[in-house]
Amino acid sequence: MKTRYIPRPLYTDRINAFTGTGMIKVLTGQRRVGKSYVLLQLIDEIRQRDPAANIIHINKEDYQFDAIRTHEHLMLFLEKHLGVSGNTYLFIDEVQEISHFEIALRSLLAIEGWDIYITGSNASLLSGELATQLGGRTVEIRIHSLSYNEFLQFHQFADSAEALLHYIRWGGMPHLVRLPKEDAVIVEYLRNIRHSIILRDIVGRYNVRNTSFLQDLIRYLADITGSVLSAKRISDYLKSQQINVSPKVVLEYMIYLESVYLIDRTQRMEVSGKKVFEIGDKFYFEDLGMRHALIPFQQHDIAKVMENLVYHQLKITGHDVFVGKLGDREIDFIALKQGEKTYLQVTYLIPDEATHRREFGNLLGIPDNCRKIVVSMDDTATGSFKGIEHIHLRKFLTNFN
Repeated sequence: MKTRYIPRPLYTDRINAFTGTGMIKVLTGQRRVGKSYVLLQLIDEIRQRDPAANIIHINKEDYQFDAIRTHEHLMLFLEKHLGVSGNTYLFIDEVQEISHFEIALRSLLAIEGWDIYITGSNASLLSGELATQLGGRTVEIRIHSLSYNEFLQFHQFADSAEALLHYIRWGGMPHLVRLPKEDAVIVEYLRNIRHSIILRDIVGRYNVRNTSFLQDLIRYLADITGSVLSAKRISDYLKSQQINVSPKVVLEYMIYLESVYLIDRTQRMEVSGKKVFEIGDKFYFEDLGMRHALIPFQQHDIAKVMENLVYHQLKITGHDVFVGKLGDREIDFIALKQGEKTYLQVTYLIPDEATHRREFGNLLGIPDNCRKIVVSMDDTATGSFKGIEHIHLRKFLTNFN
């Protein structure tokens, strides 16, 4: 029976631009953000364009492909397809489950007419081993959890304050569309994803022993989402919890969390762009639902939640994102895309003149003519002030690209 899916052209359009170019298309992202369904959409589109295409689809989460565990197994499985006339399209889902897969892919690239697409849930494995064996012959497309627009489409919601609240509480994991729209059910599903990521992608791959502390660390990062994290702050946290873990181990665990796309690290940059700081990073969750399965959403968290939403939208739309530093002041985000720069401040409400001076004043202090935006949830968030746009969060999430 044909698998049903909701198209995500935001990604397939990007990937299709590299079809037939001799580049391996690498789809990366956290488990369960929809990489497999993007592959299925690509397969259908290729079949429409090339009905005679020879399509091979290996899903390493399907038991029928369990025997393909090494690059030798992979080449043996593909042997019957070698020498077939016409174009051959190879799709491998969760390729990191095949040891030394990059050796097989390098051999296949030498065969005329082969087009290769792979997905993976481990950034360090894919970037390291692919870069070593296939430098310059891969293109990475990061698949994210649903944007707000996709969330509205998937759940058939109209854009409204209530829909935004659902998006904040539940996040954008695509499979939620098949579950009852009940908080308890959704939280349980998201917790199971987190456990799978921790056990399969971190503990199993990196031989992490202190799983209890790893869980505590994730909760701590959820609590300080959007705050600058320094070695001192880590040290103070460990002391407050009477945890006998060195800061070095903490930093290693955080790298593991980044490698499986559970969290994203954002560095600080001078507004001039001349210096990127090596310390004082911020961290945001790939999916807010995953955060709220740890720490239920509360109104007093709205500022950090809004920052996470804006960061997620910036990444979905293909921006490189930094936290800005202007003297002793902070600019929430500097977003770079195709040579264009945008500065953004994010605040819940602007209830008084002091808040207005702070949020708009930081941007007014930047001595260039690049686009500047304040994002808030004020009902009057329209128009501009001295060239700085004031945009409501919902409008930003539905229109900014």
